[in-house]
Amino acid sequence: MRIIAEISRWAIPLLLLLIPVLAYLRNVPVYESFVAGAEEGFKTGVRILPFLIGMLVSIGVFVDSGALDIVSHWLQPLFGFLGFDSNFAAIIPLAIMRPLSGSGALGVATQLINQYGPDSFIGRLASTLQGSTDTTFFVLTVYFGSVGIKKYRYALKLGLLADLIGLIVSVWIVSKTFY
Repeated sequence: MRIIAEISRWAIPLLLLLIPVLAYLRNVPVYESFVAGAEEGFKTGVRILPFLIGMLVSIGVFVDSGALDIVSHWLQPLFGFLGFDSNFAAIIPLAIMRPLSGSGALGVATQLINQYGPDSFIGRLASTLQGSTDTTFFVLTVYFGSVGIKKYRYALKLGLLADLIGLIVSVWIVSKTFY
């Protein structure tokens, strides 16, 4: 176990040393390649900036307008009809926020864990949901925007379907594993 910890500790520093050394030994112009990559990264950042700003402003408006709370309130009867207890409704804001924003979802998850406790059903569900779903809109904005893809209708549908499946499976796993 101690060996694995030492390997983990030195893995990134060794990679940072090994890659430039190997490139130099293969006669690759290391510094020039680094500068060219940094320039391309900067151009990509500038290219996706409008998409990113639009997404972040939209999320801010969605949360600050109270729409997140309204949607959560509307979904509570559905979950009650499906047989979940009333505490389950607390996870709805996280399930809605997770496809939109990773940092927003992390804030909601932290709030849920602080409120209900890390070993509660909601705390475990929030943690599992964080690891089981992705920030679909962020991924579409950044990755598709960086390469100029404008038509991502099927990617959006499949991403949101994957998020829904992640929620359902998270509930199932936490229910079966811990209760």
